[in-house]
Amino acid sequence: MGISVGDAGFAEFVVNQEDTAVAQGSGELPVFSTPRLVALMESAAVDALRGRLAPGETSVGIGVEVRHLAASPVGVVVKAVAKVVEVKARRITFEVEARDGADIIGSGRHERYVVEAKPFLDKTLRKGVACRSLEREVRA
Repeated sequence: MGISVGDAGFAEFVVNQEDTAVAQGSGELPVFSTPRLVALMESAAVDALRGRLAPGETSVGIGVEVRHLAASPVGVVVKAVAKVVEVKARRITFEVEARDGADIIGSGRHERYVVEAKPFLDKTLRKGVACRSLEREVRA
């Protein structure tokens, strides 16, 4: 794992109708939603790790602490940066910030954990089978 404090990643996109609070079910106004802000910041963190993990590894989000500071309308470009601030074994902590053309719209911290992709996915898929089996038992 070649991840160091100071590594950074970036993400950006144009706010569309489907990114709004009303469309996401997180509010009643047609402005950039908090769930999409978090997703933008996570995308920046994933970008920071791109090419730095060993073959077969990936990362999963394990924590988000974000403040949504300003509203952004449909049509504006929103950009996020995620900077590695701590590496503890397989846990990576990022400081994240997002901006539109006028304001800092969000800031906070995000944590990701590095996992072996195949065993992680296999375990998760087994969980899905077990949950469906339990549902059938409960209905019977």
